[in-house]
Amino acid sequence: MKASLDTNVLIHLYSANKQNLLFNFFKDGVLIYEQIRNVELVNHGQAVLEDIDKDIREGKIEVYTNRKLREKGIYKIFEGRVNETKNLYGPGDMGEVYAISLAQTLGVYSLVTDDTKQGGPYMSLLQFEDDVVPFNFADIIILSYLAGEYGAQESVEMFNVINETSDLKWSYKSQIAKFIRRFWKDPYQEKEKRWMISYCEKYEVDFMKKIRQLASVVIL
Repeated sequence: MKASLDTNVLIHLYSANKQNLLFNFFKDGVLIYEQIRNVELVNHGQAVLEDIDKDIREGKIEVYTNRKLREKGIYKIFEGRVNETKNLYGPGDMGEVYAISLAQTLGVYSLVTDDTKQGGPYMSLLQFEDDVVPFNFADIIILSYLAGEYGAQESVEMFNVINETSDLKWSYKSQIAKFIRRFWKDPYQEKEKRWMISYCEKYEVDFMKKIRQLASVVIL
C-alpha cells in the first residue's frame, strides 16, 4: 500500500523520531508533492527538514514535482484535481489539498494527515464516496498493532511519544474508540468495515479481541 502525505504528519513523526512507522506500514511507497517539501515544510518544519531530505535522497520518500507529473502525462489531471478540491476547504488546508489531489491522480489508496478538525479533509473524506482513504498517525499505530508489528504496550508508548513531542493533547483511548466506530461498529461507509474484515483475515486476528487487549493496556 502507498500513501500520499500531508505536512503535519511528517513534522509530528520526524519530531518524535518515529518516521519508520510510515515506512514499515506503507511498504509500497511514501509520496509527497513538491509544494509540501518546498513551501509547507520550509515554513513549518525547519527542525526536521534535514532528516526528511536525507530520506528523500535515500529514496524512502518520493517527491512528485510538476516536471515529473508532466513527464507522466498527468499534470493537467493533477491540476484539475487541485482546483476542484481547494474549493471544498479553507486556505489553511492547502497541504491536504495537494496530498489528496496527488493521491487521486496517482490512484494511491491512502492519505495520511494529522489534521482531523471537523469540516477538514480527513473528516470529509470519511463521508465522501472517494477512493482515497484518510489515516492519522494513531490509525497507523493501531493498524500496525493489529498486524502484529507492535505489541500493545509498545503501541501505547509510541503513541505517547508522538503525542507528547508534538503537544497534540490527543487521547489514545479516544483514538481507539473512534477507530472502533469507524471500522467496526458504526462506519461512515460499509466498505471500510469490509476492508477491516479483509485486513484482519490477512493477519489472522480477531478484531475485537485484539482491540480489547490494547484498550486494557491503555486504561491501566
